[in-house]
Amino acid sequence: MAIAERISTAASSFERNNSLLGKCFEGLSDEEWLRQPGENSNHLLWIAGHIVWARAGVMRMLGAEWTKPWLAQFARSAKLLDAAQYPRPEEVTAALTESAGALTAAMEAASPEALAAPGPERVPSIDGTLGGTVFFLAYHETSHVGQAVYLRSWLNKGGVMG
Repeated sequence: MAIAERISTAASSFERNNSLLGKCFEGLSDEEWLRQPGENSNHLLWIAGHIVWARAGVMRMLGAEWTKPWLAQFARSAKLLDAAQYPRPEEVTAALTESAGALTAAMEAASPEALAAPGPERVPSIDGTLGGTVFFLAYHETSHVGQAVYLRSWLNKGGVMG
């Protein structure tokens, strides 16, 4: 099924983000996943987990259920935990891949009528509709991809775009 025109740009952003994230997380040691440029900065594992958490939220808004037992650790404004409390990086990257496919399926299943309906309360939307919320959350994810790309560079791991 084709993705509704109302969210086609968001779907393209999610797809491109997934490609960049795959490159961004290549070759990282367990220690590098948890390094922070400052004590109040998020590390790559938190950013990756937060992206998975947000994708699960998009799917839920679109009427699809997808979850992982550790998602709450990466919720908006969640405090950083001790490293041992987080899932392994391999588990989070596997969830990124799995969530990408599930998100695409949820967007394909979303009807134009559902996307034109009002968006959820307390979740930003570019136009007040559910489709506008999906678009905003694609933008949200893109901002976190930028953070991850920066942290990869900060770790002297090279770029992801060339």
